[in-house]
Amino acid sequence: MPPIEVTLAGIPARLADDDRKRKGESGPGTAVITRTRPQTKRPNLYRVLLLNDDYTPMEFVVHVLERFFNKDHETAHRIMMHVHQHGIGECGIFTYEVAETKVTQVMDFARKHQHPLQCIMEKK
Repeated sequence: MPPIEVTLAGIPARLADDDRKRKGESGPGTAVITRTRPQTKRPNLYRVLLLNDDYTPMEFVVHVLERFFNKDHETAHRIMMHVHQHGIGECGIFTYEVAETKVTQVMDFARKHQHPLQCIMEKK
């Protein structure tokens, strides 16, 4: 009698020779195939924040928010005013790599234009 074939997604699975010997060539063998599903975990999120200073022009901050955070002009102006009045303001929430990239881009852009604007990230 030929060995029993079990298929999973069209791929045949056969018993190993040792399993056939233990079961005996004359009797049908069985195989247990389990499919494990990996448990995915949501990535940690980070807040990107702008810090107020007395030297960076408000228009520059609005430009940064529009350029690097894709904010429309009204939203960018509102965030800039929040930074101005409260000393800190949230630009967005991102995964670690994206937040790190945004902080680096903003800091490099500010330095290139000789402004002391500070941008940081913190775990949410």
